[in-house]
Amino acid sequence: MREEIVYLDSSAIIKRYIKEPGSTYIRNLYRELYFGEKTIAYSIWNIGEVLGVFDRARRIGRIQDRDYKLVKTRFIHETNRTFKLGILHIIPVNVKILTNSWKLIEKYGIYQADAIQITSAKEVKATLFVTGDKRLFNIASEEGLESKYLG
Repeated sequence: MREEIVYLDSSAIIKRYIKEPGSTYIRNLYRELYFGEKTIAYSIWNIGEVLGVFDRARRIGRIQDRDYKLVKTRFIHETNRTFKLGILHIIPVNVKILTNSWKLIEKYGIYQADAIQITSAKEVKATLFVTGDKRLFNIASEEGLESKYLG
């Protein structure tokens, strides 16, 4: 049986740490992850993007300073722990992923970050691509990725 790899885009990762629509799905996914039923994957690019979203939420007052520190620490520690346990694949941004992402940028008029996420999911042969971005969901689906929208 093929390993079940669920690729999480940045919007899906954030739902693990900040409660919003789709957070319950992500919480259940992580339960399956820790029980050894699935693995997850995301790009090294996502780590910086998620940290940036947390910081912006703090700066605009969506979360308080203490909550910012908590979600940031939880994210970093959980990323390290799941990676060390071998249940998280962190995909590096390499020349192949970058050059393949450029094709998606031109084809769909999307941002580099979104193109990297789709290309990274393909690179790791993800069985499911999870996102909270409707447009990215549509593009990932069109690109042949089994996808789930958490809207």
